[in-house]
Amino acid sequence: MVRVPTASVRLLPNAITVLALCAGLSAVMFALSMNYPMAIASIGIAAVLDSLDGRIARLLDATSKMGAELDSLSDAISFGVAPALVLYVWHADSERIGWVVSLVFAVCIVLRLARFNTFLDDTEQPPYASEFFVGVPAPAGGLLALLPLIVSIEFGSGWWSSQAFVWIWTVAIAALLISRIPTLSLKTVKAPAKAIAPLLVGVCLLAAAIFLYPLVALAIALVIYLVHVPYAVYRHRWLASHPEAWTVPPRERRAIRRARSQRRLGLRPPLRRRVAGAAMRAVRYQRNNGEQHVARTNRGAGGNGNGKAPDHGPRRRSWRRIGLRQRSK
Repeated sequence: MVRVPTASVRLLPNAITVLALCAGLSAVMFALSMNYPMAIASIGIAAVLDSLDGRIARLLDATSKMGAELDSLSDAISFGVAPALVLYVWHADSERIGWVVSLVFAVCIVLRLARFNTFLDDTEQPPYASEFFVGVPAPAGGLLALLPLIVSIEFGSGWWSSQAFVWIWTVAIAALLISRIPTLSLKTVKAPAKAIAPLLVGVCLLAAAIFLYPLVALAIALVIYLVHVPYAVYRHRWLASHPEAWTVPPRERRAIRRARSQRRLGLRPPLRRRVAGAAMRAVRYQRNNGEQHVARTNRGAGGNGNGKAPDHGPRRRSWRRIGLRQRSK
């Protein structure tokens, strides 16, 4: 029996999207009243709500084209217009250059969202494409643009709060938004069963850090997100060059990566029997010496008439040849 969602259920994801839009616009109001911590908190709340509306819509089977369009408009305002205006109000004394940079950031957010919507209808992407975003997503970009303001509120003024650095930083984040640099998507990250307990402990520590030091925790999370970008680029390139790993779980991918790295470095798999170093050299010497002796006798003409090599008796072993030291008496 197919369960058809009711109108009230279909309204829930759109209501969450509207709440995210209101939170983003409230950030501008807090910035105008010089309440910058609440402005940052409002954009953070908008980011959390933005990550929930799509998941809830898929769980309730309440996705619609209206919801997708509303989500894009909400993201453009909450993570494009609102952070740009917050930064502009923060450095209100720079009228021209500040306004130009704010316009550039807002336009880049809109362009990034437009490209994201076009990728939704692209069916020719490889299977691993769903694990990555193309460029930095809009919520992360909006919060990254506010990183100088977050550090200034927590640690005071410094080089990170100067106008030149703030506007250069904003332009750099805008470039990451419209770039084709791959970043990891948390939607496809799956935790193994053994990592559930440590993960819950980590969530508890993260909640405690957010309650006690919210701005510091947010700044550390944003820095970690920036640090992960080189790893995401490496992983994307590795998957693009290894089609055999596209449809396998992460454990098998790690096994493929280890096997290829050992083969590239010329390493051999470990021996099943572990022998001490000197004894191992003795075994190898005997094996190689025996093979060379058989080859010499087969090539030589000193046969005894029946096709067998002449028997010279037992060969004396030398302690120095086999790599062992003679035990002192």
